[in-house]
Amino acid sequence: MGLVGWIILGLIVGALVKNIMPGRVNGGWFTSLALGVVGAIVGGWIGSLVFHTGLGGLLNLRAWALSIVGAVIVAGVYGAIRQRRLDR
Repeated sequence: MGLVGWIILGLIVGALVKNIMPGRVNGGWFTSLALGVVGAIVGGWIGSLVFHTGLGGLLNLRAWALSIVGAVIVAGVYGAIRQRRLDR
């Protein structure tokens, strides 16, 4: 799956992450979608390192799972950084 596929998948995953982690992503829908795209790319990168193969197409369950995991990681890091800045 190419970069465009990961972007499309990331937009969908961003909407899911907004519902999975509502307290961590306080930047609105645009922030959630951006974090989903970044998370999908990060998840794909981690998956390619772990599995040493292509991750398949847009309808591959492994690609979806890795995208969601990557987006949750990115949203968690974003939330921690944002909270740290608000505490100052």
